[in-house]
Amino acid sequence: MKTIHLPGIIAMAAIVVASNILVQYLFGQWLTWGAFTYPLAFLVTDIMNRVYGAHAARRVVVVGFVVGVICSLIGTQVMLQGDGYTYPAVTLRVAIGSGLAFLTAQMTDVAIFDRLREGAWWRAPLASTLIGSTLDTAIFFTIAFSDALSFIEPANDVSWAGEMLPLLGSGPVVPLWVSLGVADWMVKLSLALLALVPFRIIVGSLTARTT
Repeated sequence: MKTIHLPGIIAMAAIVVASNILVQYLFGQWLTWGAFTYPLAFLVTDIMNRVYGAHAARRVVVVGFVVGVICSLIGTQVMLQGDGYTYPAVTLRVAIGSGLAFLTAQMTDVAIFDRLREGAWWRAPLASTLIGSTLDTAIFFTIAFSDALSFIEPANDVSWAGEMLPLLGSGPVVPLWVSLGVADWMVKLSLALLALVPFRIIVGSLTARTT
């Protein structure tokens, strides 16, 4: 493992750990605080890809995935108390959804970025993050909360996520988990645009050091 990759690896690990903790805390009606930290993983991946190449970016993604799996395993052993019953902080469906979503989305991000790296500086990070974020949201929320996939963990009652409500409180009537997913996706898209600023600054700084 090259020492020049360590900052990216540490940053990715820190983001994954922080997001796994902050996802336990609500921000408003549709989001958790983890929704604001997790998208930074795409920023780290794209910076590593631009400066050190796709191989280094994939290495960072694998580290993030391993850290995420460890966090999920720990979470399944942490029991929370609520309304007279106990439940694990992380269920099997959430663990599977989180892991598959992270790995699929991040590896897709790396591949798209690498394909577009010769274009305008902003095109690769923006396109790869937008597509990766969309995949991440769709995979995670579908696996974790869709009634169609209840066979994954029959003992886990996620009927609350299937409650039919107006989309984000004012749109067409959809299952609650769809609103949660759309809100999460909108945050990811917003942060993808904002992340172009630190991406440009950090890449410029690291590139200057390596030349």
